[in-house]
Amino acid sequence: MIRGVYQLLIRLDRDELIRIGRLGTFHFPAGYYIYTGSAMSGVEGRVSRHLRSRKRLRWHVDYLLERARVVGVHEIWTDERIECKLNRKVLSLPGAHVVAPGFGSSDCRCPSHLIYLGEEKWGISTFWPSLI
Repeated sequence: MIRGVYQLLIRLDRDELIRIGRLGTFHFPAGYYIYTGSAMSGVEGRVSRHLRSRKRLRWHVDYLLERARVVGVHEIWTDERIECKLNRKVLSLPGAHVVAPGFGSSDCRCPSHLIYLGEEKWGISTFWPSLI
């Protein structure tokens, strides 16, 4: 088992109103998102679970992935809990902002672990290490 953190580059093709479990219902504009998560029980298993189309809805991102698709994955194998640091880096990108407060961040002080980047891929390739 390899511990780590991961980032999913997610594409939503059209505006959607999506209920995210008990967190609530949010308007998600079409475009690109980055979700940052931790997987201290195995990063490869967690990422492969997120990529499956059939699964029990457990994490906030599961609800979004019912209507969106993962177009890129970045795994970092580490014992350090650096997901909040990575998330802050994404949030600092020009135009990046939160559309669903509390998404994936119930165990930290981050405003959200899902960051909306906009409709264009613009600068994603400048920091994104790999695309599927």
